[in-house]
Amino acid sequence: MDSIKLKALAKINLGLDVVGRRPNGYHDVRMIMQSIYLYDNLTLTKTNTNKITIRTNLAYLPTNENNLVYKAANLLFQEFNIKGGLAINLDKHIPVAAGLAGGSSDAAATLIGVNKLYNLGLSKKELMKRGVTLGADVPFCIMRGTALSEGIGEILTKIDPMPNCHIIIAKPDLSVSTKYVYEHLRLDDSTYHPDIDGLVTKLEEQDLAGIAKKLGNTLEQVTETSYPIIGEIKQFLVEHGALNSLMSGSGPTVYGIFDDKETAKAAERKLRLAGLAKDIVLTSCFNNRYMKRK
Repeated sequence: MDSIKLKALAKINLGLDVVGRRPNGYHDVRMIMQSIYLYDNLTLTKTNTNKITIRTNLAYLPTNENNLVYKAANLLFQEFNIKGGLAINLDKHIPVAAGLAGGSSDAAATLIGVNKLYNLGLSKKELMKRGVTLGADVPFCIMRGTALSEGIGEILTKIDPMPNCHIIIAKPDLSVSTKYVYEHLRLDDSTYHPDIDGLVTKLEEQDLAGIAKKLGNTLEQVTETSYPIIGEIKQFLVEHGALNSLMSGSGPTVYGIFDDKETAKAAERKLRLAGLAKDIVLTSCFNNRYMKRK
C-alpha cells in the first residue's frame, strides 16, 4: 500500500468542567467528548524524497514542522526510523481555532495513517499514548465516539453513546485563544461546575431531552463574557427549536441539539440569514453504539 485516505472527525463537548489547576499551569478537567460527522480529509502518500511535505486547501495554515500533522508523522518516522518520505494532503473543513479539536483530529488521523501505511503494528492504545505528547485531545480523536475525559484530558473512559439527533454547528467570525480563556478562568466558590455525572447517567438512559438539559461548560463564563456573540447564537438556536445550546471547548463555536430534522433545517436557514456565524453546519453524532468497548 503506497497511499491511504482518512477522515479526521471533529468533536464537541457535551460537558466541560474545570476542577483544578496544577502547579505547572495545566488544568484538571472532567469532560464528556462526542465525535461528530464534520471532518477533514487527509491523504498520505509514500514518496522517495526523504522528507515530510504537507499541502492544504487553506493558505494561512502552516505546512512546516509547526503543523500538528507534520509533528504526528515525524514522531513515528523518528521512533521507527522510517525510510523514504511522505506527502500529506490536508483538505480542511473543520473550522480552525474553533473548540472542535480540528488540529488534534488531523494529528490523530496522521498517526493512524502512518501506522497502517508502514505496517508498524501499533494498537489503538499505543497510538493514544503517543498522541498525548502532541496534545491532550489527540487520544480522544484516536478513540472517537463518546467518552469521559479526565486529568488534563488524556484519561479516557468510553461511555454510552449520544442518542441519534441533529446538531447545528455555528462558529462566529472570530478566533479565541485557549490559553487566554484558561488564564482568565477564576476557580473559586462562585465558579460554575456542570453536572458531569448527571450527564453520564442521562447518556446511560438514552434520554436526549435529559442530556440537553445537563449540557454545561465552565469555560463559557470567560469566553461568553469577552465575546457576547456566543450568547446571542445560543439564544437564537434555543428560540428556533434547539433542545439546548452550548459552547464547545474554549470556543467560539456554539452548537445546538435538535430532536427533529425539519426543525433543525429551518433553524439552520434562519441562522444563515441572521448573519450571526461565519461557519454553519448541520450534522449528526458519530455514534459508537456498535463499537466494541476496549
